[in-house]
Amino acid sequence: MSEGTGNDDFHEDYISMADVDQKGTRTHPTWTNLKKVEIQRRSKLFRAELPFWRIIFFWKGTCLRECALDPFVWAVFAIYVFIRIYAHMTFDAPAAVELMGSANIDVLGGFLSFFLVLFVNQTQARFYEIYGFSKACSGRIQDVAGLARTQLPPESGGRLLRHLNAAQVVGYVGLNGVGLPKPYSQRHFFGHYNKDNQLITPEEMKLIDPLIMESGGGVMKMLVTWCQEDVNIAKNAGFIDSYEANIFHDRILEFRASMDSIYDYTDQPPHFFYIHFLALLSLIYLPLFSIHTGYSAGWGADINIFIDMLNGAVILLQCIFVIGLKSLGTKMIDCCGSDLEDLSIIHFVDSTLENCNIIMSSIQVDINDNDKVEENLFSKASIEYNMACIMNKNATF
Repeated sequence: MSEGTGNDDFHEDYISMADVDQKGTRTHPTWTNLKKVEIQRRSKLFRAELPFWRIIFFWKGTCLRECALDPFVWAVFAIYVFIRIYAHMTFDAPAAVELMGSANIDVLGGFLSFFLVLFVNQTQARFYEIYGFSKACSGRIQDVAGLARTQLPPESGGRLLRHLNAAQVVGYVGLNGVGLPKPYSQRHFFGHYNKDNQLITPEEMKLIDPLIMESGGGVMKMLVTWCQEDVNIAKNAGFIDSYEANIFHDRILEFRASMDSIYDYTDQPPHFFYIHFLALLSLIYLPLFSIHTGYSAGWGADINIFIDMLNGAVILLQCIFVIGLKSLGTKMIDCCGSDLEDLSIIHFVDSTLENCNIIMSSIQVDINDNDKVEENLFSKASIEYNMACIMNKNATF
């Protein structure tokens, strides 16, 4: 760094209260675990273009795994099996067969299907909105990097980008303070990037420590304000004029607005009333569907083993549809969490740092030697994504 601070001078061993509870149990994943999840998460993005016969045999990150591990699915299926065993042991059909034949549960199934599809559509829109805001944060940092490279001296530009990239990392850590707890902690997430990229000095850490990084967006907002002050310092030093300074401020404030939008979505998930309504409908509908199918499959001379097996498959498919859609929608609510379906936060941060390096180290053919900058402002990406390895058909994710 141009400010003469080495790797050892930067804060890494700060232990957040969220990392260890009163019993000494770790509550946040380590950096190694975060990397493993990130690699698996990135590999899943390339499965969509695989042939059908390869897609169907995946287990992790599929609805099959969710349904197979859900005891409610097997309870519903057990109801059907019990009724069919009773049918094979009884020659005369019970009186309930006629009553079940007159019952119409298709209406309930239609309403449930409508609300489930609507729920998934809403959560999917929410997911891609947050994805857009995350990428917007990265884009605004790269805008500032381009402006800093062409308008500021290396020392001033490096300081500005150091603070702005720190604001991005800190922003994801602060999400622990709103909504559900997130896997990105001060010690294992921010600490890694701070050590490798020298984002915050010990003196600066002393200023932001009282705000508690994992309690919300306070530290992120402080760092954004530091970025604006860096711009004003450059303007007062005569490096840029007021018009150019306003362009810097616009990009910095757009970054803060995008990060604030992520906080807004995290702070307000879909209403619990809606989630409970779907769960209640599923709890009522699936057992009723299983009972109705079981009683309608035939009694006495009408019993057919093949029909029993076919109806059993229909029961499982209906469970996969209902439980699968509900699980899919629920997973997309918290898209900055630890599920394999969540956003690739580490990839976003790594790509931003790498692109800032490319921008800040770019040199034209006949550039003046006095305008040269350091070869690498930040370290390389934390994870090397070997696509040949990720797409290996023998990889088990």
